[in-house]
Amino acid sequence: MTAQELKNAILMRAVQGKLVPQDPNDEPASVLLERIRAEKEQLMKEKKIKKQPISVIYRDPSDNQHYEKIGKVVKCIEDEIPFEIPESWEWCRLSTLFTMQAGKNIQASQIFDDYAEEHPYLCYGGNGIRGYVAEYNREGQFPLIGRQGALCGNIKYASGKFYATEHAVVVSTYSHTHINWACMFLDALNLNQYATATAQPGLAVSKIITVLIPVPPSKEQERIVTKIESFDEPIADYEIVNTQLKSLNATINENIKKSILQYAIQGKLVPQDPTDEPASVLLERIRAEKDQMIKDGKIKRDKNESYIYRGSDNSYYFSFKGENVCIDSELPFEIPDSWCWVTLSSICIYIQRGKSPKYSEIEKIPVIAQKCNQWSGFDINKAKFIDPESLEKYDKERFLCDGDLLWNSTGLGTVGRMAIYENSKNPYGIAVADSHVSVIRTMEHFANYNYLFYWFTSPAVQSVIESKTEGSTKQKELYLQIIKDYIVPLPPLNEQQRIVDRIKQYLSVGF
Repeated sequence: MTAQELKNAILMRAVQGKLVPQDPNDEPASVLLERIRAEKEQLMKEKKIKKQPISVIYRDPSDNQHYEKIGKVVKCIEDEIPFEIPESWEWCRLSTLFTMQAGKNIQASQIFDDYAEEHPYLCYGGNGIRGYVAEYNREGQFPLIGRQGALCGNIKYASGKFYATEHAVVVSTYSHTHINWACMFLDALNLNQYATATAQPGLAVSKIITVLIPVPPSKEQERIVTKIESFDEPIADYEIVNTQLKSLNATINENIKKSILQYAIQGKLVPQDPTDEPASVLLERIRAEKDQMIKDGKIKRDKNESYIYRGSDNSYYFSFKGENVCIDSELPFEIPDSWCWVTLSSICIYIQRGKSPKYSEIEKIPVIAQKCNQWSGFDINKAKFIDPESLEKYDKERFLCDGDLLWNSTGLGTVGRMAIYENSKNPYGIAVADSHVSVIRTMEHFANYNYLFYWFTSPAVQSVIESKTEGSTKQKELYLQIIKDYIVPLPPLNEQQRIVDRIKQYLSVGF
């Protein structure tokens, strides 16, 4: 429960007469309303307020139903009564209890930003202070109701001399009606629900004056105000603690998720199975398969492909264009004996940046850009579209395949973000990537793309990804060769699947 929800709950108990005990010695609300009606009739006679019909709501003892009498017309309104109230309370319309009037427009040239003697009066608009003016149209103590925009229905308290603009409704009270009580109960009525449903909501005075309000005796109004105000400090303290708790929960969940991923890619999340084919044998099969695909013309040989091997000294070496460099100091952690350190290119059949597209208004072939790749997942709805006639310039391998890893490769704050392309989320059938996204296509029956996704989204990669980029501050870039040479801990194929299944199991419970 938020602090506002707690405050609303307290307010609702107050409105229903459950917050403070009733006192049988209190003058009942019916007497208060009689005095208010008499006071308003006198003001109407003196033409100080506009003439209006007088409403009287009462409960008929013969059938225990609520009726409203306006002049000689009597109507049953039992269906309008939302809940029971104490016997000493009464229901009435807002028009009975108060007089409500919208403020008046004022020219912008008459509003000043700073306080000075020549314009000392506050100007209320949109239920807030807009500035200072040289005149005032209200003096005293009043509840104010925001009448337009985002603050529609908001309640504020105003006192002294001020100018009320047309964006505020000024509420005049009568005969010992407690001002602060009026503000609290008006707030509880949720008046914004009566606003017009447009881009710029507005409240019509003629509409809100018909809203029902439960009225306690004057003395009980005072007790209610005192009680509610006594909660102000505890609620403020609760809000601070609740905010801290939410932040802590969010941090804990995120940290747990990171820990799960980190354990997974270190070989600590699921046990190793000695019957699994070791990753070293898997890697040999991957190389043989790639050689055959190259021979068959299905993929091209990468002249810049790098690989990692373990030397006779038990150290790991990175090999690129005939140069061999020991990388023991670069490996982030120890891995199980059945695993291997490999370069990404050695277990993939396609790693390439997308192309700069020629965009079109024809919604036929979506172009996957950085904004399509969110940590929450792949989102085709954020894609623009390519000119269909330019598609002939794209090699077939550039058409995205189910399970392709899409890695944002440029831009401060977006570089390193990854998503998995899913055919099921693309109603257009085919799609291509733009030049800010690198496409990583695995040999799926040898390297599980979900496992690689978890590796690249783990803290081991994401915590250092910016240091792998080059270029200007605003256009940091993850170069293609860096992606190809990226070091990956490769488990046996069966263990890859066990890791993926276990991570999904944990993530499904909210981490």
